[in-house]
Amino acid sequence: MFVLGLFVCAFGCVLTIQANMGVAPWDTFHIGLQKTFGLTIGIWSQIAGVAVIMASYLLAKIKPTFAMFLNMVCFGVFLDFFIWWGIVPKPEMMVERTAMFLVGVLIMAVGIGMYLSPKLGAGPRDSFMLAMNERLGWSIQRVRLIIEITVLIAGASLGGPVSVGTVLIALLTGPLIQRTIPFWQMVMKKQYALPEPVERRAS
Repeated sequence: MFVLGLFVCAFGCVLTIQANMGVAPWDTFHIGLQKTFGLTIGIWSQIAGVAVIMASYLLAKIKPTFAMFLNMVCFGVFLDFFIWWGIVPKPEMMVERTAMFLVGVLIMAVGIGMYLSPKLGAGPRDSFMLAMNERLGWSIQRVRLIIEITVLIAGASLGGPVSVGTVLIALLTGPLIQRTIPFWQMVMKKQYALPEPVERRAS
């Protein structure tokens, strides 16, 4: 479920990239790095993941976990796979772009709910947010806002895309994830629920 969720989330992310209406702040940063220094968006996502894992440890001694590295590696690989495969075309008409963007945001939220439902731990960027919260004593909301504004400005200065879609992602993703996580947690419980003992069923 964890890996499948990352796969779904990466597909949604590629839909928002191809719609060309703006992307999430971290994706703006990765695309800006790709445009400036080469390599691929997925590889820059992985490099940024390593950097924030190291920063989390230095700031708050948050030790890297297997799930962190799995998140970082798989998401970058899946991103590059979808982009390399060329399965998602770039629409020309505004209606098509808007539809693709909104579907992409929805799919991203579904994927995030899927990979969070097994509760294997936070990803690199969420761990960095927690490290900043612990180190500075600021609220999670304030820390997240500062981090995303910082990477958005950095990405935009490197040529990454910033548009109305960036704001829409910020507004829509949170409420959508709040609805997808409980659903996939319920699926996980049903899928892996242990059967009752024979004696209890017999009674």
